[in-house]
Amino acid sequence: MKRHRLEENNLLAQTTGSPQPGGPVFLAVGFLRRPHGIQGEILMEVLTDFPERLRSGKLVHVGENHQPMRITHKRSQDQELLLTFAGIDTPEAAGNLRNQRVYIKADALPELPEGEYYHHQLLGLKVIDEAGLEVGSLTEIIETGANDVYVTNSVEGKETLFPAIESVILGVDLGRNEMRVRLPDWE
Repeated sequence: MKRHRLEENNLLAQTTGSPQPGGPVFLAVGFLRRPHGIQGEILMEVLTDFPERLRSGKLVHVGENHQPMRITHKRSQDQELLLTFAGIDTPEAAGNLRNQRVYIKADALPELPEGEYYHHQLLGLKVIDEAGLEVGSLTEIIETGANDVYVTNSVEGKETLFPAIESVILGVDLGRNEMRVRLPDWE
């Protein structure tokens, strides 16, 4: 099962609600660092597996108030991006965006092939073992070099960690908000 990251590295999914009750859910795809040059560019740390989708003309939302902004230009700089937004054409104006997250609406995400999930889809799932007993709720996904590690917490506060590998993950049912697992025998 392949997962796709659309949030900050090695942390719980950076999902955030709308400023208005009942509004859309936003996902962090970047973090604006500092202005670059004299024409309003700003350096963005990439927090998504899909930076190619952040292209000219793309509407994104900046900051905790989710201010809509349109990307007018993008170019790569090492592992980061240099972005220009419509209406931002000076280093001072770009500097006003410093240290803010860049979001996209969750409902604007493209569908993934069957068996692949975004982290935000998995977090919060009820985890059930082979015997049908509830292990807990998936609260965190830790990214490691080999495979992700899922962290669940039970109602009693017991934390269980297990690898996100095919022999352990038996199935995911987003409609039922469940993940079935075969817990490894560590003894």
